[in-house]
Amino acid sequence: MNHMLWTLIWGGIVGAIAGWIAGKDIPFGIIGNIVAGLIGSWIGGKLLPVFGPVWGGIAIIPSIIGAVILVILVSWLMRRFA
Repeated sequence: MNHMLWTLIWGGIVGAIAGWIAGKDIPFGIIGNIVAGLIGSWIGGKLLPVFGPVWGGIAIIPSIIGAVILVILVSWLMRRFA
């Protein structure tokens, strides 16, 4: 249970950082941040090698890069199809 809580907190932090770096607002507030952070961390972990600091088995820099890519892609898709 404690691990799941930290995972959600980490997802929110990564999502917020990604939105700030990308200069985009993530829809649905904190829930959107958590979802973007979790999915972005997964994308970054699959596409990039492990480098930089690692916290709780999660590479921080690839997680943030993956989340930034996700936020930019979702923002572009929402603007294009809205």
